[in-house]
Amino acid sequence: MAKNLVTVDWFEIPVGDLERASNFYSAVLDADLVPMEVPEGKMKAFQNGEMPVGALVENPHNKPSATGSLVYFHSDDIDATLGQVTGAGGTVAVPKTSIGPYGHIAQFVDTEGNRVALHSM
Repeated sequence: MAKNLVTVDWFEIPVGDLERASNFYSAVLDADLVPMEVPEGKMKAFQNGEMPVGALVENPHNKPSATGSLVYFHSDDIDATLGQVTGAGGTVAVPKTSIGPYGHIAQFVDTEGNRVALHSM
């Protein structure tokens, strides 16, 4: 029997201050975040074309963390993206690092205390 391919359908990054986090990710990733209607809390979605693929989420059930799951965002230029991190109020946790034939990675801590990563080929 063939195995299913593993894909990511959605991700959420918990935040304490949605506007501060939105400003950070807009500056770092040059992303337009779109408000979403939710029953509890507040969300702003990352878009891939017209489709939301994940969101910043402010609600009492989710807390930012530097030790939980790790989301990797694509970056064409990790050095330039990391340069935006500090200017937007975050900190670089792991500088650009080669992962051999799989490209490069880096990690940063956002304004909310979440550890987030970058990947480039």
